[in-house]
Amino acid sequence: MAKKAPAAVPSTTTTSVAGSGTSVGAAAPAKVPGTMKARWNGVLSSVGQTVTTVVKNYKATPQRTKLLDAFLAFIAVVGAIQFVYCVLVGNFPFNAFLSGFSATVGQFVLTVSLRIQTTEANKAEFPSISPERAFGDYVVGSLILHFFCINFIN
Repeated sequence: MAKKAPAAVPSTTTTSVAGSGTSVGAAAPAKVPGTMKARWNGVLSSVGQTVTTVVKNYKATPQRTKLLDAFLAFIAVVGAIQFVYCVLVGNFPFNAFLSGFSATVGQFVLTVSLRIQTTEANKAEFPSISPERAFGDYVVGSLILHFFCINFIN
């Protein structure tokens, strides 16, 4: 009985050895030149179109939201620097690292929440929350977060 060729190699010729019940397969190369390159060109083209669309649509974003996005990028960089410092140098006062890093992550989460609540596209999701109230909640949440972080340092 002849063994079936694996599905990954489509062009395999199988010959049976007489009386042994085994088969010997000789696989022909199934690589078509240019197909992989064409796939990657398609993927890169799709990524390029996506980036172009995002940049074009982001230009219409209000200045207030862009300011929040810049602050989010700053917080992410600060958190990354704290983490890299902890990995490279060490975390001798571990509670100080933990407090600082958790303050960074907490502030990031609060800022994302503020951005979501104040974006015009999300007005239907938060009909009873005005931008002023969202900012007030953000300030109160930030004060509580930093109070706990400072108390955690000792």
